[in-house]
Amino acid sequence: MKMKKFMALALSVAMTASLVACGGSSNGGSDTSGQTEATTASTTQEDKDSDNGSGSDAAEASTGAKQTDGKNVPELTKDDMTITLWDIATEEPNRSTQEAAVARFMKDYPNIHVDQVHQQNDNYKQQLVVAMSSGKCPDMYISWGGGPMAEYYNSGYADDITELFNKYDHPEFIDAAVAQGTYKDKVIGIPFGSLSGCDVFYNKTIFNDMGLEVPQTLDELEAVCEKLKAADITPFALANAPKWTGSMYYMYLVARHSGNAEFDAAYTQEGSFGSEAFIFASDKIQDWVKKGYFPDGVNSLSPDDGQDKQLLYDGSCAMMLHGSWMAGSMAADNQEWYDQNIGVFRWPEDSEAKAKGVPQDVEIGTAIGNAFNFYSNGDKAKLEAMYVLATQYFNDDTYNTEQMEHLNTPSIKGYEEQVTDPNMKTITEVFFNASNVQLWYDQYLPASVTEVHKDSMSALFGLEKTGAEIGADQDKAMKEAIAEQQ
Repeated sequence: MKMKKFMALALSVAMTASLVACGGSSNGGSDTSGQTEATTASTTQEDKDSDNGSGSDAAEASTGAKQTDGKNVPELTKDDMTITLWDIATEEPNRSTQEAAVARFMKDYPNIHVDQVHQQNDNYKQQLVVAMSSGKCPDMYISWGGGPMAEYYNSGYADDITELFNKYDHPEFIDAAVAQGTYKDKVIGIPFGSLSGCDVFYNKTIFNDMGLEVPQTLDELEAVCEKLKAADITPFALANAPKWTGSMYYMYLVARHSGNAEFDAAYTQEGSFGSEAFIFASDKIQDWVKKGYFPDGVNSLSPDDGQDKQLLYDGSCAMMLHGSWMAGSMAADNQEWYDQNIGVFRWPEDSEAKAKGVPQDVEIGTAIGNAFNFYSNGDKAKLEAMYVLATQYFNDDTYNTEQMEHLNTPSIKGYEEQVTDPNMKTITEVFFNASNVQLWYDQYLPASVTEVHKDSMSALFGLEKTGAEIGADQDKAMKEAIAEQQ
């Protein structure tokens, strides 16, 4: 049964090469798509010997004394060991930040070699499932929690680390991050990314020049869009080639129209993806497509190539709904331009739904950012080493200071108080004031349903299917996934 379920997962993921990237917070957004090869950042023994300095320092490191001094962590093996680690940090600044964490670990433990492989984000889940199905699962790998992580665990490729988590030191993660890394009361994932809210970035200069106010309601948003269109400016910069980017609009329209109620019901199939809120969201998006609120050829544009950001940069578009990692990405492109031109606001309210008592403070995003899962294949010493790497190096002060410098807020209590960038302060305040943070659908849903959902977003923005039709497609996939789990 285990292999049957896992092969079903493998087949569903292998159907497409355009995979989830919403957790790109640890990588400053999505990576370049269309590439299948991975890049490896493994330190040679010569490099490690040079980093370790004197022989006495290396000897001290090999005992684990430096690491365990003042910390309650496992005393690691003195035997030679290799850990294969997969991440999605192919771009700067996150590549350097994550490679530095691994380098610090290997300096302290020169007998443990970490083979760090950077996978392209849009191909990552496909590559991971192929590796698992061929018996070559990496020892330590990135995930985003949700349905796929549960499937990795149920298939035997994600270790239960509850005992280590309860016994040994780890950062004081925010409760929501721990919850999103937990499955059936078992801790499965260690957060190492950052909080990822979802809000509207907008060009303040365009708004100021045109006398536009930040919209508080959907009606006000549509009025702003009409004024922008009259000025020959496309309202939204959207690159929907990977399909999850369009899902952000769909999710927010559903959340504002029904809170969490209708999605929760559709997930269990006590309700439907064809219920009122989903039809409302679909109809609204297709109305906006017909009115020209999105760029021409929206389904062919790629965020991996920065084609959505570029539309903001050149003034062709005025707004962009996206994950909070885009703040750091745009600031890295041009800090001065970012500071002068980019503001942010939360997705507007649905006035009619609010009048009916529907909560308007459900936000979209993730508290876990990214997590590491572990596949030790019964090797307790390796599991302990991976736990120390994830909790004490990917989450140490050096790592988190660099996270903050790049406008990423770690999922650790207290860091939200250190945010200074005005846009990130707004995003963080919205995140922490939310009644609930709805995890991205393409992370929350089972893998097979995720693929149907993303295909539905392409069909929706391409005006190829109606809301009722994509609702039926998603219901069918959800029913099949539920049946498979029984």
